[in-house]
Amino acid sequence: MAFQLFQQESPQLVDAERPIGLLAGWGNYPLAVAEALRARGQRIAGVGILDHADPCLADWCENFDWIRLGGIGRAIRLFKRWGVRQAIMAGKVHKVLLYKRGWWFRHRPDWKTIKAFSPQLLWGRGDCRDDTLLSAVVNAFASEGIEFFPATDFAPQLLVQSGHLIGKPLSSKQTKDVQFGWQVAKGLGGLDIGQSVCVKDQSVIAVEAIEGTDACIRRAGELCTSGGITVVKVAKPGQDMRFDVPTVGLKTLESIIAAKGRVLALEAGKTILLDRSEFLRVAQQHKISVLALADASLSQAVA
Repeated sequence: MAFQLFQQESPQLVDAERPIGLLAGWGNYPLAVAEALRARGQRIAGVGILDHADPCLADWCENFDWIRLGGIGRAIRLFKRWGVRQAIMAGKVHKVLLYKRGWWFRHRPDWKTIKAFSPQLLWGRGDCRDDTLLSAVVNAFASEGIEFFPATDFAPQLLVQSGHLIGKPLSSKQTKDVQFGWQVAKGLGGLDIGQSVCVKDQSVIAVEAIEGTDACIRRAGELCTSGGITVVKVAKPGQDMRFDVPTVGLKTLESIIAAKGRVLALEAGKTILLDRSEFLRVAQQHKISVLALADASLSQAVA
């Protein structure tokens, strides 16, 4: 189960005595990463984002504490106190919170956060695309001697591999929808808008933006009440595997079921599939075909 990146020396070998820092957002992904790290005998120092991370994460960590969304400085201080020099981030950050009234007072950006995002917060000159914001976070930690690595370097088994995972073979119509949706999703990713698209009859029903994949799928179900949609989720071109890696789990599947979807196509080697056995069991139960594709072999894989 190896993506090309994982053929390199594992970063944990660089300083195996120190704990790995885990900056955790929303969802089950941080828990899956923590479990994988512990299985490898790795010490974990966790920082959970308030209103995002699961409190159960503390049970997997040697040290654990909370920060607000604007607490980059506090996270850095905690990691340095615990001896962290290498870190990973896992889990979604609800970017939509930044557009809610009063977010500044709720999440209280500290000085390090204000400095990192000064083009956006103070000058109004910087863009707020995902890659821009997350790169600013990574750079802020790097300036204090803490380097981020892809979480999948430590848990490559979470990446879905190429193949038809479950369900009936695709019809000719569904195959065309996958191919069409793949092109659209890659275009969206290249513009750093989103990673998912819902299509039917080679027509775009809904695209993912700031609301996230699940809300996008639910909206597609509301717009296409006849069902039968195809959901395509891909990595961005030039995906930085340190952050914003495409992830699907049972909640995504529940959204597809509610929208009466019939096909889920993922990008192999660059998409995380959580709770794999249960995910595939539920997909089979609801007659949803799930496949993972490599971009270069798209036409052969779905033919």
